[in-house]
Parts: sequence; C-alpha cells; structure tokens
Amino acid sequence: MRQNGSYPYRECLAQTLDEAGTPEGPAPLLSVIIAVYNDWVQLNECLQTLAQQRNAPSFEVIVVDDGGSAPPEPLDRWANQYPLTLIRQLHAGISTARNRGIKSASGEVLLFVDADCKLHPDCLASLASAIGASPQQNSFQLRLVGDCSRLVGRAEGLRLATLQDQLLRPDGCIRYLDTAGAAIRRAKADSEIGLFDVRAPRAEDTLLLTKLMQDGELPMFVAGAVVQHAISLSLRQYLIKAVRGAYLEGPSFEIMASKGIKIRVGYRKRLSMLWAMWKLSQQTSTGRAAWFVIAFRQTLSRTTSCVYRFVQYFSKPRLRKPLLKPSKG
Repeated sequence: MRQNGSYPYRECLAQTLDEAGTPEGPAPLLSVIIAVYNDWVQLNECLQTLAQQRNAPSFEVIVVDDGGSAPPEPLDRWANQYPLTLIRQLHAGISTARNRGIKSASGEVLLFVDADCKLHPDCLASLASAIGASPQQNSFQLRLVGDCSRLVGRAEGLRLATLQDQLLRPDGCIRYLDTAGAAIRRAKADSEIGLFDVRAPRAEDTLLLTKLMQDGELPMFVAGAVVQHAISLSLRQYLIKAVRGAYLEGPSFEIMASKGIKIRVGYRKRLSMLWAMWKLSQQTSTGRAAWFVIAFRQTLSRTTSCVYRFVQYFSKPRLRKPLLKPSKG
C-alpha cells in the first residue's frame, strides 16, 4: 500500500525481524527475494529492471544483506516503485540469507533471483500467467540467458541454453532448478526453517530440487519469463569461481548421497550435452570460443569434485584391524 505517494520501505536487523513483523495491507502475489553480499552495483541494476516491469502483478522486494559492507547509496529510492525491505544479518551464507527473506515474505509465491540478474520487462507478467494457469504446480523455473556482449556472458548463455534444452521434459517440466531465477509457492516453505539447507554452502538449489523430486514434482519451465544472468567477471575470475564452487558443492552432494538420491548426470549424458553445446555454438552468434570456455570450465569442476572426494575419503577416521587375532579359550 502506498504511503504519501510511495510504497513502504523497511530496514531491519535479522535479530529484530520477528518484532518487525510483516507490512500491513493486502498480500502481494510475488515476494522477490535477493540475497546480496557486497555486490551493490549489480543489485541496483537488478532493482531497476524490477521497476521497469510491464503489466506486473502485485509484488514486494526483500533484499537480504549477508553481512557485507553498507550500500554506497540508499536503496529507499526504489520505494516509490514497489514495497522494499532491507534485512541485515551477520555473514552466514546464502542459504541462511534466503531463509531470512522467506521469513519476512508475505507473497503467495517466492521468487528468487541473484543480485547480478536482470529481469526482462515482461518477466513477472509471464510468471504470473503461468502461476494462474497451473494452480496445482508448486515450483517454476524461469528461463535464464547470458549477457552476449562478453565472452564470459556468451559462455554462460551457452551453458544455460544447453542445460535448459537437454533437461526439459515433454510435459513442460524441467529436471533443473537454478535460484538465479526460480519461484516456489510459499506454502512449500516451512515458516520457521525455510526452504534451504544451511549445511549447504553451494548447490543449495540442487538440494532443493531433490526435495521437490521426493515430493513427486519437478519445476515447470516458464519460457516467457526471461532473466539475464549478467556475470560481471573476467575469464580468470569465472574459472576460479567454478573451481571454488565445485569444491563448496561437496557437502550438498554428500547430503544427497546419504539420502540415496542421485542427481548428477552420467558421463555419457555429459558427452551428449557437450556435443549438443558444440552444435548450438555453431548455429548461433555465441561462437566456438564460448564452447571451449565451458568445456574447460567443466573439466576444472569435475577435477575439483574428484579432489574433494579424495580429501574427504582420506580425512575421515577409519577403524584399524587388530594386529593379532584374539586367542580362543
């Protein structure tokens, strides 16, 4: 609800979140939750694209600062466009930050995007249309694209396009969930715990996908709701991030393995996807250089995952066999 010509703006600490409560007034359809850690410039660009939505449903925006530095300029200037809440917490990781956002949300559907994402003008309208047309569907995957102005962006776009094409099923659902652009009905989230496992420093969205699969559901792919993942990294930074991410994903995949869940595709499928990616790079303006970047990135990631398993295997204590057999009698 507007107040004096603008929407409500709240800023609070995570510790006082329970006391702050939720804003009064009719609940919006969407609660857009964005976890941020020092990437304020990218966040402002993201917030601007939210202000430029056409025919958008009612929505609120919840930004959770995961213990980073203060924003260089106040965010309340966006409050004349939509309800905005800024929550500050001590650095605890992206899973905890998103769960904080969920706790403060009042919308029927939770929409997760990253700070370095830009929503196309019809994104929210297309998502709202899909939500209304599928009342029994609880989760939705938005279409992710890359920024084709740079090599890293073209490589990321090629990777995303291939994944979304190869993992899309004939029924319109997809065996893929990326919280750079994903929506879930709030009824699926525990009001106290949230959605994300705080033990997972990375691949928390993949872990959430396994929970959905255990419930017998895959996300619906909404091709008309487009989110550009505009990664502002150099090629070196992009590859280093891939290595770091692959190592941090280890705990998540250990949790999945302990539950008997296999989510990773086999080597044959990986080779098939690389071949599909190669053909796609020739058919579009992406270029072959982007394919080589992704192939090298995948090699680094798989090698790092193997190193993680090797380290974990030899770091765990083992029972030693007795040197002498116990005597009988």
